[in-house]
Amino acid sequence: MNATGVGVDLVEVARVRRMLADKGAHVFDRLLTPAEAAYCRSRAEPEEHVAVRLAAKEAVYKALQGTAAARGIGWRDIEVTRTPEGRPDVLLSGPAAARAAELGVKQILLSLSHTHEAAVAVAVVVAA
Repeated sequence: MNATGVGVDLVEVARVRRMLADKGAHVFDRLLTPAEAAYCRSRAEPEEHVAVRLAAKEAVYKALQGTAAARGIGWRDIEVTRTPEGRPDVLLSGPAAARAAELGVKQILLSLSHTHEAAVAVAVVVAA
């Protein structure tokens, strides 16, 4: 297996809190899939969970870069999911899935962490 891309991103929770206060449901509808939005809304501090998902999406986006077509990947083309064991995982669709197929991606390793102040994500794209 070979790592063909790595991405990292950091999002300030206060920025997401302001976005949610200013734009409300529009943030959930534009940036998150319905499943992600439902998960974040179910949490006591939804802004922390939105922030870590935005960081994850950006990290995966960075890890998949390399062609002009990859720049067309949208926020909802990358979905942060959880394995049955609770580990973060990624589901790709549209241009993100096409780019992953182009790279021969077998797996995307994802690590997430967040506090009340910041959220960070690291994504490693693994090809066969």
